[in-house]
Amino acid sequence: MKSTVSDGYFSRRGLISGAVTAALTTRAASAQLAGRVYRLGFVVQPPKSNFAALFDELQHAGFIEGQNLVVDLRGFGVAADRLDEVAVAVVKSEPNAIYAGGTAAGRAAHRATSSIPLVILADDMVGAHLTASLSHPGGNVTGISILATELDGKRLELLAEMVPGINRVAAVWDPGTTAADQIERLTAMARARGLALLAFRAVDATGITAAIDAAKAAGAQALDILASALFHANRASIIAHVGKVRLPAIYQWPEYGQEGALLCYGPSVTSFYRQVARLIVKVLNGSKPAEMPVEQPMQIDLVLNRKAANELGLTIPATIMARATEVIE
Repeated sequence: MKSTVSDGYFSRRGLISGAVTAALTTRAASAQLAGRVYRLGFVVQPPKSNFAALFDELQHAGFIEGQNLVVDLRGFGVAADRLDEVAVAVVKSEPNAIYAGGTAAGRAAHRATSSIPLVILADDMVGAHLTASLSHPGGNVTGISILATELDGKRLELLAEMVPGINRVAAVWDPGTTAADQIERLTAMARARGLALLAFRAVDATGITAAIDAAKAAGAQALDILASALFHANRASIIAHVGKVRLPAIYQWPEYGQEGALLCYGPSVTSFYRQVARLIVKVLNGSKPAEMPVEQPMQIDLVLNRKAANELGLTIPATIMARATEVIE
């Protein structure tokens, strides 16, 4: 069973439209690419291997690395404290477009150029002041806004439902991605549900482990690991350490369930990277970011890991099972 957001953001018409657009884009690309080489920059914290779906989608549209597409490898696996430095270096290479993954990377790329087209994936494109609005971005930026803030309250509900009787939840957050006022809203959401929210910042890989340990020491009964590019790049160690301290946790990206995460609720990373690639294709084919509406996810998935639940001695409630997109055995 698929779990979707029913507030008007997602529709079957939008899905069909996206598929038709992708098909037309592929045909247009095949007619326009002959004899031209395109340069694509990246400013992202995960390694290049994480972006297989993005490059596969680009290839389907006729943009093939090593043939008519040159990719600047300096922009992959960038530490959080080097985003600005790398963004400036990538801009100096004068690519046709740049993809920046995560709010912090998006801001760094935005500071580095006001002319090169930017495709950015961020928690809240408008809230982060990367675009003027979703429908009319303006400037040199378009991208995807992932509804992180809108889904925060739902994740708290699911976590409380998964672990009945808890009253203290810790949010582990990256200030480079999550704004302080978002934490304030999350605290109010928790209070409305009878939960006390403890918040622990992490700005680098070492800080993530320290934040999880501090949450455990403070008496947290469960964790809400808020999404960020930093956390995504370090997800294996995060999931392992959360298991070590034996705390139930919820994450944003459904794919983490396959890597051992207990509970995941959000849009698929793979689908996002394909969505990002389609935007990049439009930009490389001449579309202006200012005239390309910022997109949002079309599907929200709920993924459970039964093995992780068993290791914690948890019984998955029937109400959650009934709504799950996938249950990993």
